Amino acid sequence: MRTKISVVGAGNVGATVAQLIAYKELGDVVMVDIVEGLPQGKALDLLEAGPVEGYDSLVTGANHYDATADSHIVVITAGIARKPGMSRSDLINTNANIVRAVTEQVVKYSPEAFLIVVSNPLDAMVHLTKHVSGFPKNRVIGQAGVLDSTRFRTFIAQELDVSVEDTQAFVLGGHGDTMVPLPRYSTVAGIPITHLLPQETIDRLVQRTRDGGGEIVSLLKSGSAFYAPGASVVQMVEAIVKDKKRVLPCTAYLEGEYGLRNIYFGVPVKLGAGGIEQIIEIELTAEERAALQASAKEVEETIQQLKL
Repeated sequence: MRTKISVVGAGNVGATVAQLIAYKELGDVVMVDIVEGLPQGKALDLLEAGPVEGYDSLVTGANHYDATADSHIVVITAGIARKPGMSRSDLINTNANIVRAVTEQVVKYSPEAFLIVVSNPLDAMVHLTKHVSGFPKNRVIGQAGVLDSTRFRTFIAQELDVSVEDTQAFVLGGHGDTMVPLPRYSTVAGIPITHLLPQETIDRLVQRTRDGGGEIVSLLKSGSAFYAPGASVVQMVEAIVKDKKRVLPCTAYLEGEYGLRNIYFGVPVKLGAGGIEQIIEIELTAEERAALQASAKEVEETIQQLKL
């Protein structure tokens, strides 16, 4: 029996996730959306690409959650996208109602699933998902750090004119303006970028990373990023399906780690068949820790708006 992976939301992010899961043959894919015909049409289109790309993953679309029954992993992308000038916090009321309803349905049909949340504002939405689902913390994960880190890696590679394959980057904290990129832990072929770039350049790249989502929103004029977010989700899906034990920055539930408690927050974790199998604490400078605390305060304020 092949792994079943459901993707809630057949918009740009959801469709990209479904496409990459199929291409990598990580499992059979079910796309769910409230718009009649949308998930069915995109699923059929992806299915018909199989003979060309050489994958046998079954891709189906549905408007009802019974099609997702017994999913191993459910990716939640549902919600409205950011518009120019809109902060992630502006999204909270509308998307909270959507994510709550989605989670209730997902839990009903797939009580043993791992949930990967992509909907914004991310930290609050994954917190809400855990609250509504009642799932253990290892099975409810937010996708943010992988995306923020891949943006940082891209900018580092461009600045130094090196392959992105040789870059590594760590971005911790909330998924927003107060995220905490860590240059000391960001490297090119193992060499910290603090040894390769002047501080003013690093500061510029850090700020561009923080503004990464907004930069794309402003360019698109309508809608938001989906290729990099989709690819980032699939890296997490692959780590779970293949039990790869990847060390990735993910939004995880903290119970004392980094001095934080009862909050979903971006930290390095070991991701494998058990979902979040370990939260990895790294040594931080006083300045880095202060930045992390400031980010946590903003995340806590957003979560409080949910009035759970």
